[in-house]
Amino acid sequence: MSADAMAGPALFIGDDTAYVALVRPQLDPSDPDLVRAAQEAGVSPEDFAGPGNVWALLTEHDGEGDGFELPGLRDTEADGFAEQLQAAVAAAEPFTVEAGDVLHLDGAPAGDGWAFTARVNPPEGHEVAAWTLTTGPVATADLLADLEDFRRTLA
Repeated sequence: MSADAMAGPALFIGDDTAYVALVRPQLDPSDPDLVRAAQEAGVSPEDFAGPGNVWALLTEHDGEGDGFELPGLRDTEADGFAEQLQAAVAAAEPFTVEAGDVLHLDGAPAGDGWAFTARVNPPEGHEVAAWTLTTGPVATADLLADLEDFRRTLA
């Protein structure tokens, strides 16, 4: 499917090689690639696209990616996580913010930005054990702008 087929709020923390992302994908049922895929699957494009209201946590580190759905997460909880992260970054002190039991994010100043250590604990039923990943520095101005954009998409 084309990149335009996907929408929805997304918060990526890290860089191209190591990140943790909180996303709520929403597929566009009118995208030609999605229509074709739905036809191949024998379902309507709307059924193929799904409800677009299930959050997921995605990670990548050293070329290894993983992720899982967070079906109980609500937009208000995702916004609360982003709000806590925004306040912690503005305070300019090392911090830990949590997204329920699945993500503990430690932030520490690193030059003109922040380095993060994410402890990821998949929910029951996920076959992979908990893992930890560390990101390179993220510029403070970029991080704050991303957080603001993310929160705006949830408003």
